[in-house]
Amino acid sequence: MVSPVITGYYRYTDIFFEWHQALPEADRSPLRASLAQDAFIHPDHPLHKEGVDGAELFLGTLQNFETRLLFSSAQVEYLRYWLHAMGLTENLISLPYSDCLLTESSLRHVSPVTFKTKDDLKGALKQIEKNNKRLKGADPMLKTRREIFERVRTLWVEKVGVWCALDFEAWDRDHTMLTEFGWSFVRWIDGQQVEEQGHLIVKEYRHYTNTFVLNNREHFSFGDSELVNRATFRTRIQNLVADLQKYGPLFLIFHDNNQDIKYLKSPTVNADLPNLNFLLPDAKPDSGVFVLDTSDLFAALEGEGGHNRRSLERVCRHLQVPTSFLHNAGNDAHYTLLAIKEMASGDPLDMQREKRWPNRTGNTAHPTAPQTGAGVKVKFDPWEEDSNYSDTEGVGPVINKTEEQVAA
Repeated sequence: MVSPVITGYYRYTDIFFEWHQALPEADRSPLRASLAQDAFIHPDHPLHKEGVDGAELFLGTLQNFETRLLFSSAQVEYLRYWLHAMGLTENLISLPYSDCLLTESSLRHVSPVTFKTKDDLKGALKQIEKNNKRLKGADPMLKTRREIFERVRTLWVEKVGVWCALDFEAWDRDHTMLTEFGWSFVRWIDGQQVEEQGHLIVKEYRHYTNTFVLNNREHFSFGDSELVNRATFRTRIQNLVADLQKYGPLFLIFHDNNQDIKYLKSPTVNADLPNLNFLLPDAKPDSGVFVLDTSDLFAALEGEGGHNRRSLERVCRHLQVPTSFLHNAGNDAHYTLLAIKEMASGDPLDMQREKRWPNRTGNTAHPTAPQTGAGVKVKFDPWEEDSNYSDTEGVGPVINKTEEQVAA
């Protein structure tokens, strides 16, 4: 009986530091040379993947939510065969101990990651170690958000289904009166992105003006608004949601989804969404409707484990997505899609956070202090949080000049 082939991943540290020690003396040097970081990132390295700009490894999340840099078992297999085929080892070197192999059941999530330089690789290893220490005892909500973030990244790379951001605006004195609806979606045809956005204004409520929320319904920035009656408003939304499900899984994207989903299910819209999923599948789905929330994804990125949710304007500012005329349903939907694209198309979570906001997590007030359990919450400066913050406010101490100094 033929034994099944077990595939999985090996920790980078096991392969780099330990594998060669289990080999005969003659085989150690060739293996160590092939794994040297300078050699590994070179485009002529045997593990270099065609079309990938840099050296590819994998970032995996263990069941305890710690992160590890990984080699795939396929990479390890290929490297041992290549060393033998090139005559660098007399015999085919043995695989690492089977106990070192991490199978699918050992990991919550795995995604590819590339490194262009030796310094990038070394820096990532140090950062992973720091983050694992800082996440000791982290809030379970943060751990869940982090896992969702990585699943979203994986699904986005797969270019699967339709990703559609939706937004409603209602009269702020009666939320049963829906005044606007906006959408912005992307799907892929032969690997190429196809995008569409739109904005509907309810004719019967066109002249209802808000008291507490900005009135920007006439300022759709990404096309022409359509003025429709209530019946057409309802039908158009129902048809949009139904039609988009024909292209595979539908990912409905909201910014703080609670109210917008209520609007979708309300008698005013009554969209047919009997099986709305708030949990993402482990594998690429072929169908289904899944809810994504940019406020949760950004909370994962900035390391927020509580119930504080950033506004769409604040999220876009931190992601450097320019906005204008917010509280227009069409604009808000488009900016929500841009926000999720910005996060989903970026690096793995911790690497992305460090690139956006370097050295802004942990015990920043005392960098030399122990970082275990210090968390990964980004410390933003006041001017990053408030667009109205004065450029000179708080810069340096206030100096009281004497009359003589003023006269001089």
